[in-house]
Amino acid sequence: MLVKQPLSGAEQLLLKALCQPESLFALQVGEWDLLLRVARQARLLASLGEQIEQRALLDQLPFKVAEHMTAARALANQRQRQVLWEINRLQRALTDIHIPCVLLKGGAYLLAKLPVARGRLLADVDLLVPKTNLKTVELTLKRGGWEAAKVDDYDQQYYRRWMHELPPMRHRDRQVEVDIHHTILPVTSRLHPNPDLLLDAAQSIEGTPFKVLAPVDMVLHSATHLFYDSELDGQLRDLVDLDGLLRHFGREFSFWESLVPRAIQLELQRPLFYALRYTRHLLETPVPADVIREIENEKPSVLVSLVMDKLVPRALFPEHPDHPRWSTGVACWLLYVRSHYLRMPMHLLMPHLARKAIGRAQNKYLHHLKTN
Repeated sequence: MLVKQPLSGAEQLLLKALCQPESLFALQVGEWDLLLRVARQARLLASLGEQIEQRALLDQLPFKVAEHMTAARALANQRQRQVLWEINRLQRALTDIHIPCVLLKGGAYLLAKLPVARGRLLADVDLLVPKTNLKTVELTLKRGGWEAAKVDDYDQQYYRRWMHELPPMRHRDRQVEVDIHHTILPVTSRLHPNPDLLLDAAQSIEGTPFKVLAPVDMVLHSATHLFYDSELDGQLRDLVDLDGLLRHFGREFSFWESLVPRAIQLELQRPLFYALRYTRHLLETPVPADVIREIENEKPSVLVSLVMDKLVPRALFPEHPDHPRWSTGVACWLLYVRSHYLRMPMHLLMPHLARKAIGRAQNKYLHHLKTN
């Protein structure tokens, strides 16, 4: 049983808007102002606007509110056009090497025309390729004009030795970052899902050589990214992604039938447990009772559950723009430490965190010198 934490007025307002857009028409001016600010901070304003537009309710909004949502949707559409063009350029560059390439996350949602892509703010393209082909893909992209976005020697070594992807790349003429993965979690992680299973089950997209993950794998990757490979700081949008994927794919009974067994096969039961737990309790995501009973077998200890129930909701939501709470910072810091602990053993983690802390301090000092 989830230990529910009291939500602030801003958090309740945002959740109600996401779950019941029809309820927005009773809002007062001050509530609209707060909702617009927290939804934009959560990168969900365009998604909320899309929900309202699909219900043909946009014209019924206050004029200024409708303007904000229309502008947010226009920005999201512009970002999506940039990502589609980047995918087009990647297709052109990689076609001749005949290597399996699977789009991940936002780019996959967009190319597969999934409902969850509507209004989603995209910033990068993520590709999964076989590890044996990493060098070929990297050299091919470099010849095509893509360059390393991180040139620091430590970052280069860190990515190539310990991470699940190459250092980020960016074309010299464009600003969309490209991340080339060979698996979905760092090699030092405590979980080791077999990337070959993901590649083998990937599904083709008509009219393109790229593939996307199978529905259950797409959900599991999203859950793993949020609850195992991120710090959860302000990541409500990723939970909304999970809600959208579960609602869309969940229309097929076979999806629910295979979800938990596939998680067990990939060793991703715990991320799935958290995904189903918090989508249900925060976003009212419908999940069959037998699936809930099945995944309950994978739950953590009572103490861990209690701690996560206190930290996760607090960290997921954006900070209140006018009344920040110290407890949010504490929750985010604890989950930041957790995310690194899950990704790296202690003998690697401590030097890494120390190196990053020193780097941040140096950058802050240099910025101070330049501005004073």
